[in-house]
Amino acid sequence: MDMFPRGNDALTVNPAIGVYEALAVHASDLLWAVTAIFSLALIGCLIISFTAKESERVFHYLFTFVLLVGAITYFAQASDLGWSAVRQVDKLDNAISRQVFWVKYIYWLVAFPSMALALGLISGVSWTTIICNIALSLCWVVTYLAGAYVTSSYKWGFFAFGTFSWLILAMSTINESRKAAQLLGIDKDYIILSGWTNLFWIIYPIAWGLTDGGNGIGVTGSAIFFGVLDVLMVPVLTFAILAFSCRWDYRRLSIAFSDYRPSRETEAASTSKKDGSSRAIV
Repeated sequence: MDMFPRGNDALTVNPAIGVYEALAVHASDLLWAVTAIFSLALIGCLIISFTAKESERVFHYLFTFVLLVGAITYFAQASDLGWSAVRQVDKLDNAISRQVFWVKYIYWLVAFPSMALALGLISGVSWTTIICNIALSLCWVVTYLAGAYVTSSYKWGFFAFGTFSWLILAMSTINESRKAAQLLGIDKDYIILSGWTNLFWIIYPIAWGLTDGGNGIGVTGSAIFFGVLDVLMVPVLTFAILAFSCRWDYRRLSIAFSDYRPSRETEAASTSKKDGSSRAIV
């Protein structure tokens, strides 16, 4: 008799019926742990935001949203939800199916552009560059998602286009943005943050090629691989940026957004001045 029975019955409640390559119980356990990490990071980010100035909460708000989506995503994966059965062309001669968790791509559609936005705000590059980098990150994720659902070797064409998008994004965030950050005097901080981001970004194409792309690693291995990557990418980077930001001049970076909002006293003075001018004219 088992004195401490297993408490994770997600795969029993939500079974992967008719799928050969499916999530295992111990992988679900790890995904629950990742869900907890994202949830705790979310709570921590919210608590820290309450102690920050209103004009210096841009990164708190940005990462609060990313961490919330990450927690929801990993809750779905740990529960064995948010997936489709896709026939595989590689490593399986009889074209049997594999679980492809589309929900993780939705998370990347939020996380990767947010990372690009955060690096752009830190470096001080133009908004055109920031928008371009966000678009590149979206293209990267969408092409990988499309490739994951292709049941022939043509999936590698989508992989090539997506990886090319990432290469352009990497060159922009490492080279062009670094030069802009140097002008603001925060190039050392930026190099650390962009280097950390791109270090793990370069692993995502490798991980995709081994999992949803080439089927070299099973669904369980894939869940562990991406779970570790996502934790090192967002929760760790979130608190690194928040720690570094304590010594940044938000006004010099032009990201003290609420400072540009006119105060009530200024608005009242402006209204009175206009009223006085109108009376003088009359």
